[in-house]
Amino acid sequence: MKRGFYTLMSAQFFSSLADQALFVAAVELIKGNGGAEWQRAALVPIFALFYVVLAPWLGAFADAYPKRVVMFASNAIKVAGCLLMLFGLHPLAAYAVVGLGAAAYSPAKYGILTEMLPSSQLVKANGWIEGLTIASIILGILLGGQLVGHMLSSRMLAFDFPFIETSVDTAPEAAISVLIFIYALAAWFNTRIPLTGVEMRPIPKNPLELVPDFWMCNSRLWRDKLGQISLATTTLFWGVSGNLRYIILAWSAAALGYSTTQASSLGGVVAIGTAVGAVIASMRMRLDSATKVIPMGILMGVLIIVMVFINNVWVAVPFLILMGGLGGFLVVPMNALLQHRGHNLMGAGRSIAVQNFNEQACILGLGAFYSLSTGFGLSAFGAIFAFGALVAGVMALIRHWHLYNLKNHPEEVEHLMKVARHDTPHG
Repeated sequence: MKRGFYTLMSAQFFSSLADQALFVAAVELIKGNGGAEWQRAALVPIFALFYVVLAPWLGAFADAYPKRVVMFASNAIKVAGCLLMLFGLHPLAAYAVVGLGAAAYSPAKYGILTEMLPSSQLVKANGWIEGLTIASIILGILLGGQLVGHMLSSRMLAFDFPFIETSVDTAPEAAISVLIFIYALAAWFNTRIPLTGVEMRPIPKNPLELVPDFWMCNSRLWRDKLGQISLATTTLFWGVSGNLRYIILAWSAAALGYSTTQASSLGGVVAIGTAVGAVIASMRMRLDSATKVIPMGILMGVLIIVMVFINNVWVAVPFLILMGGLGGFLVVPMNALLQHRGHNLMGAGRSIAVQNFNEQACILGLGAFYSLSTGFGLSAFGAIFAFGALVAGVMALIRHWHLYNLKNHPEEVEHLMKVARHDTPHG
C-alpha cells in the first residue's frame, strides 16, 4: 500500500470516531434540554437526510475537485455543525449540518481509493477502511459515553481558559467542544494526502443539469451486468445494517429482558464480528471472485430469523459475532467490485453518490417495513422473523439474477471479470 493510503485511513478513523461520539453527545444534549423522545430517535434519519436529497450533486462535487480538498471541506462542515450546537441552534438542525458534511465526505473517501490504488488492491483497501470504520464506531460510542459521563465532564467543565468566557456549561457541550478538535485533527490528515493526478470533471454551469446526469449514472450502474449485482447486494447489506441496531434492541428486550444500555453492548458485538469478517475477506478474496460471497447474504437473512429462537446470552454473543462476520465478509469484496465498475462507467465520485443514494433509500425502506410490521400488530419476534425472511428472499433473488446473467450473457460477464482481474492503477 502507498503511504498516502495510511494517511487517508488516519483521517477516516478520526472523522468517523468523532461522528459516533457526537451522536451520544447530541442525544444527551436533547435530553438535557427537555426534548421529547422522538427528537432523540430522529437523530438517525436526520443524519442520512442529505445523503438522499443531495445525491445528484455530491458525486459530481467529489469528481470536480481534488478529493483531499473535498474531505477537508467536509470535516470543516462537521466542525460548523458542532459550533452551531454550542451556539444554541436546535440539535436536530445542527446535526443535519454534520450529516451534510458526512454525505459530502463519503464519495470522496471511497472514490479516492480507485485513484490511489490498482484494482487488485481494492478488496484489501476496503477491508482496511471497513475494519477501521467498525473500530471507530465501537470506540466512538465508548468515547462519547465517557465524555458525557460525570468523571470526565466535571473535569472539563472545571477547566477555564484565561481571559476567555465560554458558554460551555453542560457535559454534552463540553463533549462537543472536545470533538471539534478531533474533527480538526481529521481535517489536518486530509491535507497530508498526496494529490493523485487524476483529471477533474467540471460541474455544469446549471446545477440542475446534474439531476438527469445522476439518474443516467444510476441507470447505467443498474444495467451493468456486474454493477447491478454488486449494487443490489451492497444496498441490501447496508439497509440491513442500518436497521439491525434497532432490531437488536427489540430482540434483546423481548428475548433477554435487557435494558437499552445492555442491548447496545450487543450491537458492539455485531460490529466486532463485522470487523473480523472484513479483515478476513480483505486477505482471502480477489476482485474477480467477489460474486461468490452472495450466498452469505442469504445465510445472513436466515440467521436474523434464527435470532427469534435464542434466549440465552451465552448463545447470543457468538451467534451475533458470526452474523456480523458474515456481513463483513460479504460487503468488502462486493463493495470493491462496485467501486471498480462505477469508476470505469462514470467516475468514482458519481458512482459512490449513486451507491449512497440506494443504500440510504434501502435503510428507510427496510425501516418502514419493520415499523409497519409492528404497527400491524406483529410482536417483536414476528416482525424480526418477517424482516429476516424478506432479506433472505431478496438475496436469493439477487443470486438468481446473477446466475441468469451468467447463463444468458456469459461473454459480457466474463469480459468484465477479465477487466477486473487485469486492471491497472490510476494516477
